[in-house]
Amino acid sequence: MQRTVANGEMRALVVVHDDEGDWLIGDGVNDPNVDDACGLFHLGHVIEMDPSLMQVLDMPAAHIATRESAASAWEIAALQYED
Repeated sequence: MQRTVANGEMRALVVVHDDEGDWLIGDGVNDPNVDDACGLFHLGHVIEMDPSLMQVLDMPAAHIATRESAASAWEIAALQYED
């Protein structure tokens, strides 16, 4: 999970349930691949800050949920991997 989401600095705009069953949550703005941008955090803590995440937690593996802003509806699609 991106630290910007975990610490409440930014709202989650991207949720990935990858094909291995892992959950990745990002702000959709900052690069999650930058050193120390992400960490392991308790999902319950983030849901307390943003209950709208509950809307995507039944998403099947290999799917991604995105939204344009915290006020927007989640859109779910199959996860497409780049070659």
